[in-house]
Amino acid sequence: MPTLHFGPLWSISIHSVHFGTVWIASARIITAVISTGVLSLAWSVAQLRWIFGISIVLIFAVITLYTANLLADCYRCPDPVTGRRNYTYMEAVQNILGGEMHMACGLVQNMSLIGILIGYTITTSKSMVAIHKSHCFHKRGHEAPCKFSNNPYMIALGIFEILLSQIPNFHELSWLSSVAAIMSFGYASIGIGLSFARVISGPRGRTTMTGVEVGVDVSQAEKIWRECTALGNIAIACAYTFIAIDVQDTLKSSPPENKVMKKANTIAISTMTVFFLMCGCLGYAAFGNEAQGNMLTGFGFYEPFWLIELGNIMIVVHLLGSYQNSPLTSKTYKQLNSTAKTNCTVIQRHSP
Repeated sequence: MPTLHFGPLWSISIHSVHFGTVWIASARIITAVISTGVLSLAWSVAQLRWIFGISIVLIFAVITLYTANLLADCYRCPDPVTGRRNYTYMEAVQNILGGEMHMACGLVQNMSLIGILIGYTITTSKSMVAIHKSHCFHKRGHEAPCKFSNNPYMIALGIFEILLSQIPNFHELSWLSSVAAIMSFGYASIGIGLSFARVISGPRGRTTMTGVEVGVDVSQAEKIWRECTALGNIAIACAYTFIAIDVQDTLKSSPPENKVMKKANTIAISTMTVFFLMCGCLGYAAFGNEAQGNMLTGFGFYEPFWLIELGNIMIVVHLLGSYQNSPLTSKTYKQLNSTAKTNCTVIQRHSP
């Protein structure tokens, strides 16, 4: 009797298959951190001002590296080299901290992952709308009323994700991670390149040492709110601990996984920091206090239209894979597979 298969297209954690290297792990981490949040960093720097914005990016990078390295030693316990494997973050919490903390951390993690998946859905639909808008602006002019609803794209995205979930797990994860990394590098580089071109050729936006100015651009209350939002944007952009242990679970056992993972963390976070500073600083230099929340979907740029569309296509491809790759999605697929197999077994036993 045929059964539906539920499995993530870009699944990370595959028990008993440990073939990863420091470069593959770095690619997966880079894919997670250099996401669409990088395109909002120009807006964040505009709210936080030059010195404070740059300092916050560097501070969060150091914090992320420190916590990621601590987590690398939690993959095996009680000994970080020879101890028992913890295949997921929740398994590590359960084995190290115990039952009550396991429940508390599980609740927080699942709420965070649900929020991230909602963010993926909204951002992907916005990029799809941006592709439509870009084509419209190119044909009808930049002042044309090109307004489209996100809802049809969200529905189409949900249907497509269900179709992707029917594809059996792939085991050639190295090239899949490379594709995802290329997508994230691609649209981040497009944003950096267009910002640099605008800084060189103009017109540039007005920048100030205090960022967005109270009484000129925003009110005092709105300034404080925007600064808090900018801090949150940078913190979320740096976070990848929700997949760290899943990535480490694919590494070879020799040399020790925790040492390899720490090297991968250093490579990935160094790369992340360079990209974040380039996007934030060049984007703010290009647009000034009028920087958009997303350089590619907020239409800070209109031309070249094909490059804007290419960047948004890369965002869509990246987030489609990231949605399937989420630990929450993987857990749901496992439960559905288990239920489907149990039901099939019961039906087969009771069938004549």
